[in-house]
Amino acid sequence: MGPLGATISRLYGRRGWIALAACALILFVAFPLANLALPQGSLFHVSDYSVALIGKIMCYAIVALAMDLVWGYTGILSLGHGLFFALGGYAMGMYLMRMIGREGQYQSELPDFMVFLNWKEYPWYWSFTDHFWYAALLVVLVPGLLAFVFGFFAFRSRIKGVYFSIITQALTFAFMLLFFRNDTGFGGNNGFTDFKRILGFHIATAETRMALFVATGAVLLLTLLAARAIVASKLGRVLTAIRDAESRVMFCGYNPVHYKLFIWTVSAVICGIAGALYVPQVGIINPSEMSPANSIEIAIWVAVGGRGSLVGAILGAGLVNGAKSLLTVAFPEYWLFFLGLLFILVTLFLPQGVIGLLKPSRAKRT
Repeated sequence: MGPLGATISRLYGRRGWIALAACALILFVAFPLANLALPQGSLFHVSDYSVALIGKIMCYAIVALAMDLVWGYTGILSLGHGLFFALGGYAMGMYLMRMIGREGQYQSELPDFMVFLNWKEYPWYWSFTDHFWYAALLVVLVPGLLAFVFGFFAFRSRIKGVYFSIITQALTFAFMLLFFRNDTGFGGNNGFTDFKRILGFHIATAETRMALFVATGAVLLLTLLAARAIVASKLGRVLTAIRDAESRVMFCGYNPVHYKLFIWTVSAVICGIAGALYVPQVGIINPSEMSPANSIEIAIWVAVGGRGSLVGAILGAGLVNGAKSLLTVAFPEYWLFFLGLLFILVTLFLPQGVIGLLKPSRAKRT
């Protein structure tokens, strides 16, 4: 089985190993080949819209995992994770905009919004963004560095609870207002869109969309494994202890600041990677992704699925966003009411989330 297989088997058990292997086989081999081989009119063919929708939901599931690490396991309620998600998306969007080249409306090397605003050259922070690997580095460094600096001062100042949540929401709102400005070089309220190519491949082809789908699924699986390894380790036990009794952790000789700062930064990096995978599949990134309402919705995913459960976080993201895709088409004016009602019902009757419904049956079988 090898070291990796032994680790997964130890963390998940025999059934978990078999399930993960089956999911990986279907995701990486069976589904892409079968879907590309089937004609579009076939009953079993999955449309490009559905592939993009599932890929988008998987991006949200990655964000939910990141949120669960800091809230479900460490007790840090963040209302600013939408900022890290958007920053990763903007870093990838800068690369995608550079790939448009002269195929834009104004046939200029500059993006259309820069030509419209009479920009003569790229700002300095756009340097080297025409290289994919530099953009990928920005995807990791920008959210991670911002989270590290913010967390360093916040955790050292012992800001916690509702005060920390409010500060993260204010930070997100401030960045949203900044990115709405046309003179920042990020497209203003329109953001980035009309992408053409990624790594030389046309972004609208079925093959490219399927490749992005598979890449997103692979990152989701790797994130789940990494998160499970963290929470099952000594580090994870310390994080849980910080959530339950931070003062006792300090009396035992541990410094909670270091642990909280580490998991906070890791969570932000995961969100940035999810945002980078999200943008080429959806085809747009704008400041509305930094809306405080989006960050609140991320917390609702985790609450619905079940705090402190990695599988529950993925389940919650899938259920809420699946319902959103259906209801915003049939009853768009009622979606926010449904979301609020869902959160209230889960809080009152399902404190452990949807995943909590499976625990009694499991205990009964045992």
